[in-house]
Amino acid sequence: MSMKRCANGHFYDDAKYQQCPYCGISNMDASKTMPIITPRPTEGAGETVGRTVAMSPEEIAKRQAAASGDDGKTVAIMKKKTGIDPVVGWLVCVDGPSRGKDYRIKSERNFIGRDPSMDISVQGDESISRNNHAVISYNPKNNSFRLIPGDGHGLVYLNDDEVFVPMELKRGDIIEMGQTKLIFVPLCGEDFTW
Repeated sequence: MSMKRCANGHFYDDAKYQQCPYCGISNMDASKTMPIITPRPTEGAGETVGRTVAMSPEEIAKRQAAASGDDGKTVAIMKKKTGIDPVVGWLVCVDGPSRGKDYRIKSERNFIGRDPSMDISVQGDESISRNNHAVISYNPKNNSFRLIPGDGHGLVYLNDDEVFVPMELKRGDIIEMGQTKLIFVPLCGEDFTW
């Protein structure tokens, strides 16, 4: 197989393609695969010609949601009951690059990491895993909080003890990951719940 590099830096097999397949197709995202859907015959329309139609992921999701009556999103129990996903507590950074910043804790599982897509995104500390460094859960059935280690490389500490298994959180507990220390401040507890 002989590889060739196009003007935009893409590598491709020039024995298989006359030109770069990435540059030669407009609006192509080489990182995603696109499903192909075969049209169904409509009632009274006779037999469908055997052609396929490529659809965008957004269009597929819309059609699937319309067919199932489900918008495809998982909804927390509390959000389903109240219509909103209310705050149940906070983490406040007391030491580290984000000192003074607060983070909302919502019902059920809250994933912690550096990436902006995380429920609790602690940015500025490169020693925190990008995704799922740790998880804080709030159980609305028994009104309790837990700290759960994530699947990142870094360790998580609760009051200077390494977290290997889910551990109960109490008001004022210090969670440490990377160079960051966070204090736990619950809203829901014995005195209040949604």
